[in-house]
Amino acid sequence: MADLQYMSGFCNEFASEDPRCPGALPEGQNNPQQCPYGLYAEQLSGTAFTAPRTENQRSWLYRIRPSVVHKPFEAEEPFEEGDRGRITHDWDSVKPNPNQLRWNPFDLPKSDAKVDFVQGMKTVCGAGDPKARNGIAIYIYTCNVPMGDKSFYTSDGDFLIVPQQGGLLITTEFGRMQVDPNEICVIQRGIRFSVHVDGPSRGYVMEVFNGHYELPNLGPIGANGLANPRDFETPCAWYEDRDVSGYTVISKYHGHLFAAKQDHSPFDVVAWHGNYAPYKYDLSKFMVINCVAFDHADPSIFTVLTCQSNRAGTAIADFVVFPPRWSVQEHTFRPPYYHRNCMSEFMGLIYGNYEAKEDGFQPGGGSLHSMMTPHGPDAECFEKASTADLKPHKIAEGTMAFMFESSLSMAVTGWANKTKVDPDYYKCWQPLKKHFNPNWKPALKGEKAQKTFSF
Repeated sequence: MADLQYMSGFCNEFASEDPRCPGALPEGQNNPQQCPYGLYAEQLSGTAFTAPRTENQRSWLYRIRPSVVHKPFEAEEPFEEGDRGRITHDWDSVKPNPNQLRWNPFDLPKSDAKVDFVQGMKTVCGAGDPKARNGIAIYIYTCNVPMGDKSFYTSDGDFLIVPQQGGLLITTEFGRMQVDPNEICVIQRGIRFSVHVDGPSRGYVMEVFNGHYELPNLGPIGANGLANPRDFETPCAWYEDRDVSGYTVISKYHGHLFAAKQDHSPFDVVAWHGNYAPYKYDLSKFMVINCVAFDHADPSIFTVLTCQSNRAGTAIADFVVFPPRWSVQEHTFRPPYYHRNCMSEFMGLIYGNYEAKEDGFQPGGGSLHSMMTPHGPDAECFEKASTADLKPHKIAEGTMAFMFESSLSMAVTGWANKTKVDPDYYKCWQPLKKHFNPNWKPALKGEKAQKTFSF
């Protein structure tokens, strides 16, 4: 939307006030005896008060009513033993599934159904416990109507939202942002938001229960590259002073949904300042780093955002993208190599064709290669890459694939085990042939190396 305004930078100290109320931010202090315009001061803390200054995240909100003005929360769905349904962090009631899994595109709501963002959100897989502030959950959302007089927040973690079909107009306590396919947004723990859609919409969500998403360290890459801080956008303050009878606030708490009623819109923040605020990012602005001599570099060079564990260099969650880029390696099998990983890898496709599996892996679907489950290019890709002319080649044109990666061993929910699963996924590797030749000899100095095999 043309009238939406943003501030540039990643985790900056921002200060913003709705231009309809100039001077709404108090000068020189956070909590005056009387705030300008008769507003209430309220702090939203994303870290402990005593966290190191470089890690501390909090914002001060100046609002028409404090967020405490609501009736009691009540459970939205019955508490049941075992798999609880569409949103769950119960990882133990379903039998583990170590197989390679692939999902066909998840169904959009039928035209005669009215499903909003929260109603259309379902847990695919995850691990850990939000009560212990350690873990991750991955969701699919499919919806076709706005949330209307409802807002949502999660007390369990930070949301990273990846639209695949249909743009999202997201109203938050901090302002409004438009998030379209090939963009992402992060909405942190506790921030209330409402999603407006104009038609059938689908996408992915990764929630981390631990800390917050941050930019990965660049190490020897240097000061610039990957996702640059200036390209992240945080919405400017915007408020509505709207009385609404029976407005619903939905809270996700310990993996359950609760609803409370209040008689006003929660998006009544006239001004705010701090560094704990939602943001968006355009994936087309990612500066790709790649191998330019030989071998296939690890996918860590494609990391946009990370949430680190307490173990150095080991992520609770990485968000990784595979944008269009040049492939120029010599003497190299260029697609991703076959591997088994101590990380869990969930992949999704926003649009296009992923180069390692051009058939079967479709936009709006997904795949999960669990911890130590082997995976890699399908047979067709292996044959093509093994005999390709290794001239410079632009790959992934018209494509944007991504990966949610975690050091946790994720469990698949009962819903995801029986919904849109491709039962033939394993067959893509079955045609891989044995090419072993015990009579092969290495070339002597000055001789041309003989081919190991041919197709």
